Amino acid sequence: MSDSLLVPSAARDTVPPAAGRALVTRVGSAADNDVVVPSGAVGRHHARLWRAADGTYEIEDLDSPGGTWVNGRPVRRARVGRRDVVHIEHAEFRLVGGRLARVVRSAGDICLTARSLSTSLRQYGRRKTLLDDVTLSLPANSLVAVIGPSGAGKSTLLRALTGYEPAGQGEVRYQGLDLYENFSALRREIGFVPQDDILHTQLTVRTALRYAAELRCPSGTSRSARHRRVDEVLAELSLTHRGGTRIDALSGGQRKRVSVALELLTKPSLLFLDEPTSGLDPGLDRQVMQMLRDLADGGRTVVLTTHSVTNLALCDRLLVLAPGGRTAYFGPPAEGLEFFGRDDWADVFQDLELSPNRYWADGYRESAQHRMYISEAARAVAPQAALRRSEGGPRPPRWTSQVRTLVLRHLSVIAADRGYAVLLVCLPLLMGVLSWAVPAPDGFMTANQDGIDAKLCLPRFNTDASRVVVMLAIGACLTGMANSVRELVHERVIYQRERATGLSRSAYAMSKVVVLGTITALQGLCIAGIGLLGRPLPKNGVVLSWPTAELLLVIAMLSVASMILGLMVSALVRTVEKTMPLLVVATLFQIMATSAVFPIFNRHVLAQLAWFAPSRWAVGALAATVDLGKVGPPADAADPGLADTVWKHQAVQWCLDFGILFAMCAAGALLVVGMLRRHEPAALRRK
Repeated sequence: MSDSLLVPSAARDTVPPAAGRALVTRVGSAADNDVVVPSGAVGRHHARLWRAADGTYEIEDLDSPGGTWVNGRPVRRARVGRRDVVHIEHAEFRLVGGRLARVVRSAGDICLTARSLSTSLRQYGRRKTLLDDVTLSLPANSLVAVIGPSGAGKSTLLRALTGYEPAGQGEVRYQGLDLYENFSALRREIGFVPQDDILHTQLTVRTALRYAAELRCPSGTSRSARHRRVDEVLAELSLTHRGGTRIDALSGGQRKRVSVALELLTKPSLLFLDEPTSGLDPGLDRQVMQMLRDLADGGRTVVLTTHSVTNLALCDRLLVLAPGGRTAYFGPPAEGLEFFGRDDWADVFQDLELSPNRYWADGYRESAQHRMYISEAARAVAPQAALRRSEGGPRPPRWTSQVRTLVLRHLSVIAADRGYAVLLVCLPLLMGVLSWAVPAPDGFMTANQDGIDAKLCLPRFNTDASRVVVMLAIGACLTGMANSVRELVHERVIYQRERATGLSRSAYAMSKVVVLGTITALQGLCIAGIGLLGRPLPKNGVVLSWPTAELLLVIAMLSVASMILGLMVSALVRTVEKTMPLLVVATLFQIMATSAVFPIFNRHVLAQLAWFAPSRWAVGALAATVDLGKVGPPADAADPGLADTVWKHQAVQWCLDFGILFAMCAAGALLVVGMLRRHEPAALRRK
């Protein structure tokens, strides 16, 4: 390993040294430090190195935003010697000649090694191999392409190298650290651009990147520092003139640049891209590959999967995967065709596809390329201590700050999508108006229960009252679920990437509950207000003196509960297409559970299942307010005494119904947080 050491100048400091020790080196982002590390995650005066009277040295962190690390562990104060490694953000330091010296790695160094990666899964009762004993070493500051036929395991390998889906066997090491064991600490070192967009395309480029910077930059990073970093990234990728353009108005190549810009915010040393040139014309393909070449030359290791072989000459290394995830070739692209004995990569792909059972790895192991780029590269990696970072890297933004940023971003997305915003306004108005299709000839909720039908000599009920209650409940259920049933699955790729960079799972869920809950509650009030407008109501409620307030409160809470139910469905499914059938089933179940359409409260199994429907308790609270058991009991309950017990016209019953509805909202929100874990990078789920 060829390292060069930049030794700082003599120390200077205006802070008086403590008794018995002298200040040697000060590190930070400000120009008056001995060692300047320009980064928004580095404090102006980040850390200090002291020399004690006995000749030992101590590093002191100055409550910095990103923290100071010694041998992979965060410290406030720690003794350091010549063999200790100090990390401040992405900069590595060692003690040389009594001073703190920064290590600068040359382009020939190995930054990441993967050894014997193997992954398989059981499919249709048989074991299918996705990766088979893949070993490689990635040089620093290089551009590496991974090619191969469809299904050869390219994306699987990329996810294994990034920690998203760790390989079943083998290990991945970054600068001596096991990636899977230290994913939380190393995740800022790794950028990953999946095939799908990882930004909200309704926002402008600069706005989207600024929100991302708020979520990704360590706690304590100033707003001006974040904005400067965004401007630096835009300039680096030639996107400054596109800063005010909506992302969905950009070309395919420019959108991919924006996704790359998002990953560069935290200055990762490794950048992985899954099919960045997919769907691009040859000109844009060339532009994207040239951009990646420039990024590698700028001091990063860039790895991409691709089906395009037009611009492979820009790469330093080429990995060819054969069917079954086997290594068919790893080395310079210029030697690839000669290795396979072909003149065109199309012929190579055809050979790989027509001979899927051939063990291509055997031929490669016997080649000169394997000896040079696998065996010798592995021996060239200097032995390093198996360090383990016990904490999650630099401190992410505070939980409250994350919630605030996510809420503001969500509101910005809604405001930018005018069609969706109009729908949010019109939907409750429509549902409220539809409830007026139900007549109330005897006066809504105020039928004369003491009246007698002259022909049947039976009590006279207002059967339309229960229909109005059901219509209001249906409106609240449909509106609530429609608002949220696609929310989480639609943003899944964005959530996975942000979660990998330090986003709090509960903060993400809370932001959805706050924004969608507020909107849905207002919609519920609108539905109930229109549906009850002009209809006679009881003079008093069972809890409040104003019965309308009780009804409005219950409908608003039912809307929120249905919204949370929609979030649960959205967290459960894996594709957007599966949400609509579940929306219909869930709504029908809630209608059935009310017991207002047909009674199920006295039927075993069905009655118990209905307990899990928010509408069951919401309609119960509505019925308690208007005394629906007497005004309009279920159709086959000729005796009012047979009415549903949760409809009792009592304050205790109303509070019980409403309390259970509220508890279901809280429990549902907690379930959403837990369900989100299923969609996180696998390395995080191991914690």
